[in-house]
Amino acid sequence: MATELLLLSDVEHLGKAGEVVKVADGYARNYLLPKDLAAPVTKNALNRLAKLRKIREEQEKMELAEANAKAAELKDVAVTVRAKTVDGVRLYGSVGAAEIVAALKEGNKVELDKSRIVLDEPFKETGTFDVTVKLHAKVQPVIKVFVVEG
Repeated sequence: MATELLLLSDVEHLGKAGEVVKVADGYARNYLLPKDLAAPVTKNALNRLAKLRKIREEQEKMELAEANAKAAELKDVAVTVRAKTVDGVRLYGSVGAAEIVAALKEGNKVELDKSRIVLDEPFKETGTFDVTVKLHAKVQPVIKVFVVEG
């Protein structure tokens, strides 16, 4: 049997908050309902969802404003990271997000979590790189990172 539920939160591989979904009875009874991720489709649940949406929208606006403020701090920022090299070009080791965050904090007095730095892979050579900083889904400034021998 399938149960029709109203999602109160985003559920991965199922749907976003506010959607009505059909799920197996066991999944609804044992996971979604006890964790307060969904509710039966009722007038009460719809009212509750409206309140949650309003709170989320306000929270989203605040997060976006904070991200824009941090992006303004990062505008035109360049960071120099010193690293030991094998032959003047190839690094002895690599430069990753942790080193970039430490250089930002030291040189520009900007505090960031290293999970905000978007790198496909750590840098293994000296050079100049453009690095994206993911502050928010809509705010992703780019900073210049100079990896030099040192």
